[in-house]
Amino acid sequence: MDRLDAMRVILAVVDAGSLSAGSRKLGAPLPSVSRKVAELERFLGTNLLVRTSRNVQLTDAGRDYVEAARRIIADLDEAERRASGEYQTPRGELTVTMPVEFGARHVMPVALSFMAEYPEVRLNLVTSDRLVHLVDEQVDVAIRLGHLADSGLYAVKAGEFHLITCASPAYLDRRGAPASPAELAGHDGIAFGPPPLFWNFRVDGEDRICVPHTRISVNSAAGNLAAALAGVGIARLFDYQLSGQIGSGALIRLLPDDDGEPRPVHIVYPRQGLLPLKVRAFIDWATPRLRAACTGFNCP
Repeated sequence: MDRLDAMRVILAVVDAGSLSAGSRKLGAPLPSVSRKVAELERFLGTNLLVRTSRNVQLTDAGRDYVEAARRIIADLDEAERRASGEYQTPRGELTVTMPVEFGARHVMPVALSFMAEYPEVRLNLVTSDRLVHLVDEQVDVAIRLGHLADSGLYAVKAGEFHLITCASPAYLDRRGAPASPAELAGHDGIAFGPPPLFWNFRVDGEDRICVPHTRISVNSAAGNLAAALAGVGIARLFDYQLSGQIGSGALIRLLPDDDGEPRPVHIVYPRQGLLPLKVRAFIDWATPRLRAACTGFNCP
């Protein structure tokens, strides 16, 4: 039995949450993954996992073993990076995670230009709106939107974005424009997510909650934008989602003085030992370019 391979398999299963999800993560057949876990348990003489129809859970012995295995694999990966020269020149695989829409619109062009500049770096770009655990999921860098929770990650601010209240000219011709957040109660709103719809505003230094009538609810930013452009109601969108609709007049910005403070864009990364040059190079490359992109979000 290859014990290092068995460690990587059980870590993949635990991180993915089930044997089948672990096999997909590894790109290996499910019977092969199940056999390797069973072989490891026989070798150790104890059960590491409690298997159910939906997921797996660690036993006490499994929890201790997985914690030790993570350290061993991390130390081995670090030794391989040193031996391969990752600390002398940017090279090797770099995994970057980012929010789906912001990533596609604004991070992808930066990442592609980075690839052209550093041909020895292989990029693995992961778009996801969930909060990815960088260490457990072996991610090098993440682009995060909004205020950061307190954590052990290092962060570099790479810009900021705003929440914009807007509507189409057709809607405003039909219903008029609200003069204050309080007047939104008499207007149709587009809910991003399930109703009821609650919008927070900052009015005269105080937080106010406004409740427009929910005319439609959508579960995607693209649907939110499409409904606003169609004149269904008033929407709230982030400026990075608008791509010129405000400047062109397709949407009209409403209540600009009450939308609140801007929200930050950060590049975050874990720091364990020496920072590989591929990570430092990406941060140095992406930071000024994302800042420039964020500056272009500003809506009139």
